Amino acid sequence: METKTARSRRTLPLPPTVLTALRRHQEHQAAERFDADNRAGPGLVFATAVGTPLHPRNDYRSFREIIRRAGLRQVRLHDLRHTAASVLLAQGVPARVVMEILDHSQISVTLNIYAHLAPEVAREAAARLEGALWSGE
Repeated sequence: METKTARSRRTLPLPPTVLTALRRHQEHQAAERFDADNRAGPGLVFATAVGTPLHPRNDYRSFREIIRRAGLRQVRLHDLRHTAASVLLAQGVPARVVMEILDHSQISVTLNIYAHLAPEVAREAAARLEGALWSGE
């Protein structure tokens, strides 16, 4: 599948739990395709019942249904990107790393969008400095 830009095609690290879930899903889809005697799209993790790529509109409908069944408030799929970035920054992941994961062209983009997290991150940094310098007292 083509990406918006050549730079968009890259490998991202995933938490082991997510990687395991994606592999399990891909195996399940491969078994479904085999049972249906359909070999189309074997490299896709998310595909239609006949193995073709999902249409973005259908993908979004499925996402909304999952959210509804889970009893969560409706959010845009793109909001998950913001959530991931916010969690990474709050966990102390350097802004430069978050910038690369999000594929922002400049660090200022990342810092401007997530500036609201700066006070929380600064407090955590101060606490870590305290622990590093005066932990023995």
